[in-house]
Amino acid sequence: MLAKDLISDAIMPLKTSDTGITALNWMEEFRVSHLPIVNNSDFLGLVSESDIYELGNYEEPLGNHPLGLYKPYVFEDQHVYDVIRQVYEQKLSLIPVLDHKNHYLGSITLQCLVKYFARLAAVDNPGGIIVLEMGIRDYSLSEIARLVEMNDSSILSLYVQTLPDSTRIEVTIKINRMDIGAIIQTFNRYNYNIKASFFEGDYNDSLRDRYDSLMKFLEI
Repeated sequence: MLAKDLISDAIMPLKTSDTGITALNWMEEFRVSHLPIVNNSDFLGLVSESDIYELGNYEEPLGNHPLGLYKPYVFEDQHVYDVIRQVYEQKLSLIPVLDHKNHYLGSITLQCLVKYFARLAAVDNPGGIIVLEMGIRDYSLSEIARLVEMNDSSILSLYVQTLPDSTRIEVTIKINRMDIGAIIQTFNRYNYNIKASFFEGDYNDSLRDRYDSLMKFLEI
């Protein structure tokens, strides 16, 4: 997935002729704390909510003020992981996307990223969850997949998390069947440490409820 595939059509960039009150109203409407400012199609930078509050006079055009604009952005052909890294490191509510002529193409919001990862985690697909804990040297994706497939099942999603201050990892697997008892027995036979397991009724409904609550909060 590339940055250009995640652009939100809802976000309108500001112009230097727009006022501070316009910027604040749009931030409230779009539920963001940053907005891009453009001159025609040229990206000038991001203005934050705190920048607007520091202006004093919200009725004047933004171009009348010496704005300390900063310019985080990604190019349209960068991978989504580059997008996430910048959003996380710079604590952004959105990030502009540019072409290689530095023309503004649109913005990616946190809401867009949440929706992308919900699809990546197969939230909408029924199935069970197994969480394994192991040393990082013991991790083998092909072996884990083989054990799951031995039970006429498939992996819908899998992600790995490094445990703090250790050489151990957690591997969370979502499987395309609700009855995962036989798969758990297989992992036990092969001496895997099963940290947790969740059946459809125990976990997936809760995950769906949390996802729906988050989407409602973000007003998607």
